[in-house]
Amino acid sequence: MAYNIDSIDKQILSILLNNARTSYSDISKYVGLKSPSVIERIKKMEIEGIIKGYYVDIDYQKIGYDIIAFIGLIIDDAQHEESFRAKISSFDDSIVECYEVSGDFTLIIKVITKNTQTLSSLLKKLKKQPGFQETHTIIVFSTVCEKKRPI
Repeated sequence: MAYNIDSIDKQILSILLNNARTSYSDISKYVGLKSPSVIERIKKMEIEGIIKGYYVDIDYQKIGYDIIAFIGLIIDDAQHEESFRAKISSFDDSIVECYEVSGDFTLIIKVITKNTQTLSSLLKKLKKQPGFQETHTIIVFSTVCEKKRPI
């Protein structure tokens, strides 16, 4: 069941989306509540899983990771898919996102690697996994738009 957020919760989420380091005091001034009420609302949204975490937005290219790619994976059966899904988060540090999708692929993963050699190594590692039939790789040349969906 979806947690019912009100307009103040939406304002708080919008502020945190813009800058997760905004102080409770500043948020309370913006939304017109006292800090303890803001803290309580944020804690409740964390408990409900609406706020899943607070992250640093890193420019990976500036620290030597030049390749962003999406890899479509075709896996032959449900048993092999479940096996891979169970280990995806620890399979390789290059994998930063994984999606179960409709269409031609079983899964799509987003990877960030240092160069084409490290991407090639990852692809070889993936192809050795039981049940993998094919991979289709799309390399990103530039990011045109990247944003969080507004509340």
